[in-house]
Amino acid sequence: MAAKRNSFEEVESLLQDIGTKIEQLIEKAADVSGEAKEEIEKKIKELKEKETTIAAEFKKGKEKAEKMYREKKTDMGPNLKKSKEHFVSAFQQLGEAINLLFKK
Repeated sequence: MAAKRNSFEEVESLLQDIGTKIEQLIEKAADVSGEAKEEIEKKIKELKEKETTIAAEFKKGKEKAEKMYREKKTDMGPNLKKSKEHFVSAFQQLGEAINLLFKK
């Protein structure tokens, strides 16, 4: 999940950068006047709406991925415990076999 966490962090960082750039556009638009200002404000509004939509979709996807990870981790827990027990048992038996070999 570490790789996914890094991917999530990268996307979150990208979304923050987009928000910062939109704010910079708003500041620059304040200096513009007339018809160009109206067009810029319209585009900024569209960008903000798209950013909000993307952020919401990202949040849903992240929550879904985290839920699936937790479920799989919970499902695999008992199997991993059994595997550990079998591994320890096999290792002990291997140790006993080596001891018997060297005793003879």
